[in-house]
Amino acid sequence: MPRITKLFNLNDPGWGRGNNNGSEPPKRPKGNGDGPPDLDEVWRDFNNRIGSLFGRKGGGGGNRPGNRGGMTPPSPRGTRIGLGLIALVLVLLWLASGFFIVQEGQVAVVTQFGKYKSTAPPGFQWRMPYPIQSHEAVNISQLRTFEVGFRGGSRNKVLPEALMLTTDENIVDMQFVVQYRLRADGAPNYLFNMRDPDESVRQAAETAMREIVGKKPMDFVLYEGRTEVAVEVQNLMQQILDRYKSGIQVSTVAIQNVQPPEQVQAAFDDAVKAGQDRERQINEGQAYANQVVPLAGGQASRMFEQAEGYRAKVIGDARGDAARFTSILAEYEKAPTIMRERMYLETMQQIFTRASKVMIDTKDGNNMLYLPLDKILQQTARDATVKPTAVPGASQPTVPQPPARNTGASSSGNTGSSNNTLSRDRLSR
Repeated sequence: MPRITKLFNLNDPGWGRGNNNGSEPPKRPKGNGDGPPDLDEVWRDFNNRIGSLFGRKGGGGGNRPGNRGGMTPPSPRGTRIGLGLIALVLVLLWLASGFFIVQEGQVAVVTQFGKYKSTAPPGFQWRMPYPIQSHEAVNISQLRTFEVGFRGGSRNKVLPEALMLTTDENIVDMQFVVQYRLRADGAPNYLFNMRDPDESVRQAAETAMREIVGKKPMDFVLYEGRTEVAVEVQNLMQQILDRYKSGIQVSTVAIQNVQPPEQVQAAFDDAVKAGQDRERQINEGQAYANQVVPLAGGQASRMFEQAEGYRAKVIGDARGDAARFTSILAEYEKAPTIMRERMYLETMQQIFTRASKVMIDTKDGNNMLYLPLDKILQQTARDATVKPTAVPGASQPTVPQPPARNTGASSSGNTGSSNNTLSRDRLSR
């Protein structure tokens, strides 16, 4: 071993400087001894050292063409050392064959003499080389999908898988898709517990679907029960696969299409249309109810609020009238004559304000001049409706104040110029 170490010592200053076997001191080269060694000399020294290991003496040019002398048979010790090195290299290569890389999203199942040993996570791993141990990579992140009842499209049906019997002895055409993946610790079970795992999952899906559909009536499966059927099938599939210890996790069961057989498709289409019409009418009635009920509630609330407002108004008016009457009574008790006169005047003013005729009293005689003031007032009202703004400076007819006491009312008829003048003056006022 010291000899081998000496032969392959990279720190030996004799490399490439004419020292053939490393046993002699390096010869001082001619010229500049501080320069780098020649590459040819380095390769020649390496070959000489290997040759000396097997007992060959080549001198300085043992590896050159034409140098056929100096060859000696290898010694037994050198032969053993060379065979040992070859065996060591082969062992190292054999051990190096145990290194392998596991990709992300995969695990490697390591077996020893065909029996499960361990599970290697993603990364750079090592195992005992073949035939002691071997490994098999399993993709646990892949979402596996298969179809039951059809292949590729709904038109490409597989009737032996699609036709199923319901509890009311009807036949339905069921087409669905199943998606599943492997659990993180389920790779060994996936490889060793079932002969054909993917086909086992397919059979479990078909079995679960037939069992669930066989417990449901046809209308439930066709219309409102699709989601519920899919959930029950997924749960039953998972229970079956767990009993098999398959290491598989069912992700989704999606029903793509469910319909009656083609022979009775027309009759079922009519039934579907009738059901849709029924649903439409129910929805319309519900929409009408949702519109009418809030509107009626709003009207009731509005009427209630109006009644409350009317009650408050009547009560307030009554209380105001009572308070006003009480205040008037107190003033009336202080001066009854003046209050009666004032109340009379105010009452007559209110009466004549709403009257369409004007009564004009005269100082002399009992004659009364009648003017068609009702027509004038109507014309004035129509003009006010068309042009509310009065013309500046125009005289407006006014209603005279009621006559004082002890003044007689004039009778209707024509009078002289004095009565006409008095009437015009009062009218202008």
